[in-house]
Amino acid sequence: MRTLNLSEAAQFLKLHPEEVRRRAKAGVIPGAKLGKRWAFIEDDLADHIRSLYACTRQALQVGHGEKQLCHSVNVVKRGGLVSPHQAASELDALLQLKIKPRRKNSTIS
Repeated sequence: MRTLNLSEAAQFLKLHPEEVRRRAKAGVIPGAKLGKRWAFIEDDLADHIRSLYACTRQALQVGHGEKQLCHSVNVVKRGGLVSPHQAASELDALLQLKIKPRRKNSTIS
């Protein structure tokens, strides 16, 4: 297990050091800030690169037609168009005061 500083990690990832710092700060790249300096473990960076193999941009763009990449297509759609009159009456019903009905006088004379 070898630790790398920011510039060594940038060379390992073939990125600019500022980009590595931004990605590490955002949590995209695994790293830890020890005091005022960033520290990276070489094995973690290699695992991060391997995790990107599965869904490369090129594989997403040039794929077979039978694979469905968008999973939200089969989701049931909720909501829809509501007329202003219907929305106003529903709002009035929600905002209406809860009043108990008055008891009728049931005295017999």
